Amino acid sequence: MSDGPLDIYRARVASGALRDDDAQRVAVEKLQLLHIRLRDHDPVKPKKVRIGLFGWGREKTQEADIPGLYMYGGVGRGKSMLMDLFFDAAPIAAKRRVHFHAFMQEMHNSIGLARKEGVSDPIEPVAVRIARQAHLLCFDEMQITDITDAMLVGRLFEKLFARGVIVVTTSNRHPDDLYKDGLNRHLFLPFIEMIKARLEVHQLESETDHRLDRLRGQEVYFTGEDRGAQMDTIWADLAGGAGEKLILRQKGRDVVIPAFRNGIGRGGFRAFCGSPLGPGDYLAMAEAVSTLMIDDIPRLNRAANNEAKRFVTLIDALYEARVRLIASAEATPDQLYQEGAGAFEFERTASRLFEMQSAEWGQS
Repeated sequence: MSDGPLDIYRARVASGALRDDDAQRVAVEKLQLLHIRLRDHDPVKPKKVRIGLFGWGREKTQEADIPGLYMYGGVGRGKSMLMDLFFDAAPIAAKRRVHFHAFMQEMHNSIGLARKEGVSDPIEPVAVRIARQAHLLCFDEMQITDITDAMLVGRLFEKLFARGVIVVTTSNRHPDDLYKDGLNRHLFLPFIEMIKARLEVHQLESETDHRLDRLRGQEVYFTGEDRGAQMDTIWADLAGGAGEKLILRQKGRDVVIPAFRNGIGRGGFRAFCGSPLGPGDYLAMAEAVSTLMIDDIPRLNRAANNEAKRFVTLIDALYEARVRLIASAEATPDQLYQEGAGAFEFERTASRLFEMQSAEWGQS
């Protein structure tokens, strides 16, 4: 029986399931220390301290003194995988792991409902509910790109911390770089200071992109009859489990990635290009994922000119953001779009699709 994430990590290295990595080992040791501290953590019974001379006077609830962890680093370094080890072994029944985008979407919906009920501070009942349901919150890919998220997150987390909720999160950015150059960023700075005060900030400095390592030598663009099964195999290897829908809020509408886990997004061509999405929507998708899997790219023609234009825009966004692409299609890139108004312009996209099949694609 394992005694925490460090034991699990060592066992997987010994079995060959993971490659030993010095930087990962340092990070998992920090997670192990937090695991040990959580054994006796009970936010339902917060500490009380006496205020006043010789301990007489009123009592005040003292916030939990267990720091969480903010783990940041480049894509493919194993942040999500290590957090999974920690989460699965965490000695707390009331725990939740969720992608940060999905969590914020849920919070906006819950706060909207509280406002309709006439609550004076709609964030308060939402924070109370979250704290009751999860004493440990693990977030994947914390990033702030939306002004409404930036204005909400500080007040919400302050209330969660006050109720003893422990937070562990991954991110591609140091806290100081969250919401960088965002509108009214000065209003967001107190949240950054709160994060640095309540969470240990640790950089996972591995030089190895394990995502690329696992794909090296593998095909990433499939056209054969078994292409669906090949995509499923890669998803199981990289994502490590069933994904959940990721909803990105973009200028008042929802941009949906049908399946998401561990930084890997997946959906069919129709899901990404069959509805009227624009460059901003695809940029938001490229920011949210480290790898995107697109299933069932069809042959394109005059009748599908709008879908073809969106596909070109999507590939451009992924290319510029250095997002890893894995795809299944009816034809090779140069055979996808041979007839239609945009066939000539599509040649550049076909070239990019070939380039993105390189084993080194996505390396910074």
